[in-house]
Amino acid sequence: QVQLVESGGGLVQAGGSLRLSCVFSGDIFTGYKMGWYRQRPGNQRELVATITRTSPANYADFVKGRFTISRDGPKKTVYLQMNNLNPEDTAVYYCNAERIVGVRAIFWGQGSQVTVSS
Repeated sequence: QVQLVESGGGLVQAGGSLRLSCVFSGDIFTGYKMGWYRQRPGNQRELVATITRTSPANYADFVKGRFTISRDGPKKTVYLQMNNLNPEDTAVYYCNAERIVGVRAIFWGQGSQVTVSS
């Protein structure tokens, strides 16, 4: 079974930066599209960014130019570098893995709270 373990959330002031990490285990890492989603208070979960081994990263418009998603194959880890944070970025951030070969499946991390103070 795929397991996603997140870390790196916390409290930061507006304009600051955080880096989220998500460690993948339980399957072949390259068979998955990895992504980050977030859920702001009172809102639905929304896509932040995705990445695969062979395809360029894609981003939601609201984070373009500020956030960077990356993956480290040997460590089976995906990162989300978040710069120029603002209070609207306050949310629970979830790591996501979608199996893109063979039988499709979706897995979620436990969620990581990111709070940006003004």
